[in-house]
Amino acid sequence: MRTPLIAGNWKMNGSLALVERFGQALATASLPAGVEVALVVPFPYLAAAGQALADAPVALGAQTLHQAVEGAYTGEVSGPMLAELGVRYVLVGHSERRTLFHEDDAGVLARVQAALGAGLTPILCVGETLAEREAGRTMEVVLGQVKAVYDALTAEQRARLVIAYEPVWAIGTGKTATPEQAQGVHGALRGCLAAYDRALAEATRLLYGGSMNAGNAAELLSQPDIDGGLVGGASLKVDDFLAICQSAG
Repeated sequence: MRTPLIAGNWKMNGSLALVERFGQALATASLPAGVEVALVVPFPYLAAAGQALADAPVALGAQTLHQAVEGAYTGEVSGPMLAELGVRYVLVGHSERRTLFHEDDAGVLARVQAALGAGLTPILCVGETLAEREAGRTMEVVLGQVKAVYDALTAEQRARLVIAYEPVWAIGTGKTATPEQAQGVHGALRGCLAAYDRALAEATRLLYGGSMNAGNAAELLSQPDIDGGLVGGASLKVDDFLAICQSAG
């Protein structure tokens, strides 16, 4: 049985005041049993979030990392630095990193390997653009992004990843894939993993990451191959985020 995971990705948003507000709310909220919750906050707030969430059953996540352990990479952050702050999860290959910062499949693989080397759990983000979907290339693109990473990993390494499917056309646009569309891709992802190992496919958590909100979470999470959500804008609102967490229970 896969444990649902709801991860809130704040992107380049938030404040120390919001960190404190979430810490207080999550420490006293009745989160559903058997659901894992994570907050993925900007680098400057990781230490404060770690303290604010100390009394809450919530994991800490980072939004990316550099592939090197250390070195002359001004402005970058390494896996060991994140681990030292108590970070458990790290996003790798988010669509905004791929499109705005030109991270290619090789760079995504290097970051996954760096995260694993630091003892972190990578959340590998994959997804297609609107043009790719309209051209009928969704499965080619999404499964290709998965294979570019998984082909280079050992069986033990593959077992440590989480995958988030984020249709690029449904991020920040107000559009959301229908539950049937989302399930179709998640089912294909499960099948792709089964080609490596059936037990891997059964155990790997697949998150939906395309504008999940309090209104659509329950229907999306009811799909058989959707094991949680990578939540964007709604994760900045305490009540909305808590409602999504409740939907996963």
